[in-house]
Amino acid sequence: MHQPPRLFLGANHLACPGRRSVIQDLAERLRGYGYNSICASRFHSGLLGGAHLLSIALLRRQQYDLAIIDLYSGRAFLWGETLAALFTALRCPFIIVLRGGALPDFARRHGRRVRACLRKAAVVLTPSRYLLEQMCRYRTDLCLLPNAIDLSSYTFAVRQSPRPQLMWLRAFHEIYNPSMVPRVLALLEQEFPHIHITMAGPDKGDGSLQRMQKVAANANVIERMTLSGVIPKTGVADWLHGGDVFLNTTNVDNTPVSILEAMACGLCVVSTNIGGIPYLLEDEQDALLVPPNNPEAMAFAVKRILTEPGLAEHLSRNGRRKVEQFDWPVILPQWERLLVKVAGRTLGSGGSDTFANAGRSFGISPEREQ
Repeated sequence: MHQPPRLFLGANHLACPGRRSVIQDLAERLRGYGYNSICASRFHSGLLGGAHLLSIALLRRQQYDLAIIDLYSGRAFLWGETLAALFTALRCPFIIVLRGGALPDFARRHGRRVRACLRKAAVVLTPSRYLLEQMCRYRTDLCLLPNAIDLSSYTFAVRQSPRPQLMWLRAFHEIYNPSMVPRVLALLEQEFPHIHITMAGPDKGDGSLQRMQKVAANANVIERMTLSGVIPKTGVADWLHGGDVFLNTTNVDNTPVSILEAMACGLCVVSTNIGGIPYLLEDEQDALLVPPNNPEAMAFAVKRILTEPGLAEHLSRNGRRKVEQFDWPVILPQWERLLVKVAGRTLGSGGSDTFANAGRSFGISPEREQ
């Protein structure tokens, strides 16, 4: 095939203010390889966004040869499921990319729907070993292809003598447990009188931001906190360098890009050990991992970084080395090989039967993620 396949890339989170989705970054990178692409939806997730996804996929069918679908859990699963059915009816080959740490729990409750959806795809990708292991019961030939970041955009500064300046970068949503942050601060403030945390991210409107502020007020640490709102993607690196320790308090997670960004900048990461986190981070080597909903354990981990000789530098340097395997020059050629092979096998071949086991021979293996 002389020309790259024309792509349709469908996701629920293209329109989040101040944030770029992984699929948007992928589309931009692939354009440099000569790929033309259609991205949808430009509306925020919900009924309007889903309807826009489906209408663009249908009305512009003659303008793409191959589709990529982000598949999330919850209500968002319906749109991925419907797109999979639509592409099958349109005889368009497509790739499903599994997203979100909550997907395994959703699949356990809706196994038949998940199996039926995944079976339709030419290939099913997962960005983490966690999802690979958790979701292989619904389709056995999953392929691992990690999320990527542009490492050149993140200046590295080794943390040898870390300051008590903490950073938190997630959406304000209950699954990310922002209320744990002021509880950690309250446990550290007496020993570290200059401790401070800067928190950034969009408010998802579930009341978690207000609950966090109430906890902070009750703990008398509100003055030790700065809320930065939404940080544009281009400003994340400079913003992260405002601190030396990165907190990830989440109760549900997969392979968060915010942690990769923090490690790329050299921050020392302290994270809960849930979902895909233990598959991404190695405790005591490139991060310190603690149980969820345990502010005492997280506060002790922060104290260790601030006081234990050599620990901060050890975590900082190892974190940067870990994230180098997620750089775009490493990940993008794998995407290109995958797209060329899927398109070469399926374009003009007629029917989903030709998709069976296609993912086994792409050379994308779990060993690429440590």
